[in-house]
Amino acid sequence: MKMLERIALAGMHRVDPERAHGLAISALKMGLGFGHGPVRSDRLRTTVAGLELANPVGLAAGFDKNAEVVGPLAQAGFGFVEVGAATPRPQPGNPKPRLFRLSEDQAAINRFGFNNDGMDAIAERLAARVVGIPVGLNLGANKDSTDRAQDFATVLRRCGPHVDFATVNVSSPNTEKLRDLQGKAALSALLAGVMDARAELRVPIPVFLKIAPDLDDAALAEIAEVAVASGLSGIIATNTTLSRDGLTSVHKGEAGGLSGQPVFEKSTRVLARLSQLLDGTMPLIGVGGVGSAEQAYAKIRAGASAVQVYTALVYGGLSLAGEIAHGLDALLERNGFDTVADAVGTGRGDWL
Repeated sequence: MKMLERIALAGMHRVDPERAHGLAISALKMGLGFGHGPVRSDRLRTTVAGLELANPVGLAAGFDKNAEVVGPLAQAGFGFVEVGAATPRPQPGNPKPRLFRLSEDQAAINRFGFNNDGMDAIAERLAARVVGIPVGLNLGANKDSTDRAQDFATVLRRCGPHVDFATVNVSSPNTEKLRDLQGKAALSALLAGVMDARAELRVPIPVFLKIAPDLDDAALAEIAEVAVASGLSGIIATNTTLSRDGLTSVHKGEAGGLSGQPVFEKSTRVLARLSQLLDGTMPLIGVGGVGSAEQAYAKIRAGASAVQVYTALVYGGLSLAGEIAHGLDALLERNGFDTVADAVGTGRGDWL
């Protein structure tokens, strides 16, 4: 981490976390970012669901909710970026405060509730972006929608022409009853609508499903079955957790989804189980507690073809993306892997 970034982080940690996040977005808009594009090497280069990635380290949805700083983020070292979540209509989200740092646990709790500018504003920004690394959009549903399943398809139709992939997010714990859509029947119907919308695009794009880490083996088996039957491009495992096991921070009792280091083990076990169930039929993207090259490497060996980071940036800064990618490259070389794809799933048994 650079000295200037270290000073900036220290200052941001002295203000309300949601305000600090807004300051980070403003700084990126002003060109105060770090990096010179994606980290590249022959070992890191990979293909995931047809997406050509310079490296497998991506930014998870939630940081750039409204696609305001896609350009600067593309320079930060990431191999791909996901923005959103976007809903059909703008919505303010849940009342503040709704974001909490758990510094002692290197974690965060949020209950944002899909606050965003709506699909029209987000589509316009995405349409104006300069082509660079793959950019995806997290699809959401309005809180007061009478047909949440239809909302996902609506956002895909509007924004799909301007992104390289889309993610169906039915795993946020901050919209009431949203996670009910992970059930077999509801999920099958929802994905059928989304895939119909995808087929209407001039250039069909990969569609991923983002799932919760709080699912048992039976639920995971159903999701794997539905994912294959629906023709999905892959699964992102996982979103935030409702668990509070082992936390020490004063904010541990706040409602919302927990992310960061405490989620690493749980999310990686879910990832490995999905990898076992799917047995290579579709790629997986590992999310949850990735804050170092070693953790990214562990996710990949557990079955992930790529990983995403977010909460770790709160504590390690935006330059952490490049540090993880460079470190991953070194780990692959040290362990005799010619490409990152060669390492996928080689340590899955350690997590089962």
